[in-house]
Amino acid sequence: MAVNPKLSVGDLAPDFSLPTDDQGTVSLADFRGQKLVIYFYPKDMTPGCTAQACDFRDRYAALQAAGWTVLGVSPDSVQSHAKFRAKHELNFPLVADVDHAMADAYGVWREKTNYGKVYVGIVRSTFLIDAGGKISAIQDNVKATGHVERLARELV
Repeated sequence: MAVNPKLSVGDLAPDFSLPTDDQGTVSLADFRGQKLVIYFYPKDMTPGCTAQACDFRDRYAALQAAGWTVLGVSPDSVQSHAKFRAKHELNFPLVADVDHAMADAYGVWREKTNYGKVYVGIVRSTFLIDAGGKISAIQDNVKATGHVERLARELV
């Protein structure tokens, strides 16, 4: 399986315009001039995804102080995201990529294997987008636990 076959550091980040958990819409253009962390995760309310989201929540103030904004993206619905965000008091938006168009554009909608079962889904990955809209780093196929701590050390 190719590692993030679609994008490389230095590429312009693919644009998107998708609904968020607060019933709004967000696009890449909304963040021009800002540094952005986009993290893709498989599913709301699952143990690994919850741990990762709560880690971002707990480190969000430090990331913001360093000039970073965070977006979480999964194929869950707006309603699922709203429940997930409220239950865990998440302090950043969750993007509903229900048809996985954004995940596909970023190269994270790929074949996966879990307990011998092969299927297609989101490969947990994080993209750092600079103020000019270019990808400055890609962390592909990361582990949920400890990922945000390692990322925060690099960014803060």
